[in-house]
Amino acid sequence: MSNVLIYSGIYILGVIISAFAQILLKKSASIERANKLKEYLNFKTIFAYAIFFGATLCTVFAYKYVPLSMGPILGTTEYIFVAILSYWLLKEKISKKKLIGLITIVVGVLVFSI
Repeated sequence: MSNVLIYSGIYILGVIISAFAQILLKKSASIERANKLKEYLNFKTIFAYAIFFGATLCTVFAYKYVPLSMGPILGTTEYIFVAILSYWLLKEKISKKKLIGLITIVVGVLVFSI
């Protein structure tokens, strides 16, 4: 059981890393570029995709002990992390509708965990 908790933590770490990569991609997309090629071949974009690769490795590694049925449940927590990071780093507002959705995700994760 302790292996499942440790590897679930690794899975969640991968989810958090992925959320940071999404924020980095959004910041990179907001910058005007001279041509289309520079939109995709710039440091922030390439680094964000490298971070996604690292997050994927965390997920694959975590599936060593995390049951396959638990993966999508843990993966949904990414919505929560992206919303928090967007609020914190991008100064985006969290609407009532989005807040209700995030609370529903948290309740779903808690119900699955019990």
